[in-house]
Amino acid sequence: MGARDRLIDSAIALMRCNGIAGTGIAQLLDHSGISRRSIYLNFPGGKSELVAEATRAAGQASSALMRTVLASTDLSSAIAAFPDMWRETLVSTDFTSGCPIVAAALGRSESPQAADVAGETFTEWEGILAERLEVEGVAPDTARSLATTIVAAVEGAVVMSLATRSTAPLERAGKQLSELVALHTGKTSVA
Repeated sequence: MGARDRLIDSAIALMRCNGIAGTGIAQLLDHSGISRRSIYLNFPGGKSELVAEATRAAGQASSALMRTVLASTDLSSAIAAFPDMWRETLVSTDFTSGCPIVAAALGRSESPQAADVAGETFTEWEGILAERLEVEGVAPDTARSLATTIVAAVEGAVVMSLATRSTAPLERAGKQLSELVALHTGKTSVA
């Protein structure tokens, strides 16, 4: 893995735990093992450019995973998989690691570019979900609205779970999302 990729991976890991404001150059250097010079060679815009690229990379990876999960199983099981994946992440990190896309969205004062990328990522996730909902027979406007609800509920439940150090908010949101999708698709939920 090259210096650029190591820096991006380190930025994602640190953003998940510390947000953008808490992810400094010194932490990035220590975590990645890369020299200060390499940051500016790879990211002439400094930390702001690096966290924007990290946000883009994290968003692309999440979008690819979302497409894979949605294509590999029935919709209700796919919707239930997202809270399940987050539950595993939260528990395995002792509730210290959240979503880097949320961190970027909340870090507009540190990196407006990363916040813009976060907005694009959320919009992409809505589109991916809406497309699958339409395949299941949900009307386009309703599919888009339901997709927004799914993204907002899962991301909000992750934040609530981090704050309360409990998976209960995520579990409740996941159950309701499965039921909501089942209601709109006319198919039984797995929850």
